[in-house]
Amino acid sequence: MNTIWSTYIQKTGTLYQSRNLRFADLFREKYMTSFGLPDTPDLRILEIGCGPGSLAQALHRWYPEASVTGLDRDTEFITFARSQSQEIRFLEGDAEALPFPDESFHVTISNTVMEHIEPGIFLSEQYLVLRPGGICLVLSARPSRIHHAAPCIAECSAFEKEIYSRTESYFRAVNETYGVCRYPRTEQEMPQLMQEAGFHDVSTEYLTINLTPDNPQYTRETAHAIINANRQNDLDGIDYMPYVAPGIVSAEEMAEMKRLIHAKYDKRIELYDAGIPQWDTDLSLTMVLRGIK
Repeated sequence: MNTIWSTYIQKTGTLYQSRNLRFADLFREKYMTSFGLPDTPDLRILEIGCGPGSLAQALHRWYPEASVTGLDRDTEFITFARSQSQEIRFLEGDAEALPFPDESFHVTISNTVMEHIEPGIFLSEQYLVLRPGGICLVLSARPSRIHHAAPCIAECSAFEKEIYSRTESYFRAVNETYGVCRYPRTEQEMPQLMQEAGFHDVSTEYLTINLTPDNPQYTRETAHAIINANRQNDLDGIDYMPYVAPGIVSAEEMAEMKRLIHAKYDKRIELYDAGIPQWDTDLSLTMVLRGIK
């Protein structure tokens, strides 16, 4: 049983909510155009590092006749993913030693995984399990993300600042211990690595995903989902503390931190519902690297 990532790095709730937004059907055409997958009924797709299953579920919606498999080494993620979808096969497994026979899939896809794994091994394993002519897709979040919180959320009390300063070094140590983003590569290096792994017709595409609650393109339900996904992220940051920095923050202090977080996000939703725009935004740039075996 392996729950390192869901315990110390990204909790299931945050990851599932945020990826549901980024892989919402509103952005379907963007993704499908960049993926360039063939329109065949027997398509076999493998998502590597599927987490709690948001992208795998989107692939199932967008390619309903395809067979989708999701793989992750975190037990909690796989358990949750299975509970959300019965039509997708979710398995525990290691991206550095894929548990499938050679030439098992037409497509391999990953989202923000290559940054954490030695890229030569990561790509070579996919080359092995892809059929001749198969497509390898690597989605990578680029560091040029734009994030601006609403003033009611960005405001931080002296109490909050003190708690965060007390735990900051512990969070940095956990990232180093578990190799978070240990293998960053530039936009120039990534296609070169894919070519070195044997793929041809390598190409790149860049997609922007704009999550701005006050944007008129979003329904009230989606705007609330964007705000609450950020709420969940901040709450999870508190829930990490007993594991990342045991004994450093008391239960009473954590309860007060959560109370303050809820108050901020309740205020943000109140402002949205009252029609008072804040124009807080989260704009991400995703690189889609594509190669053919």
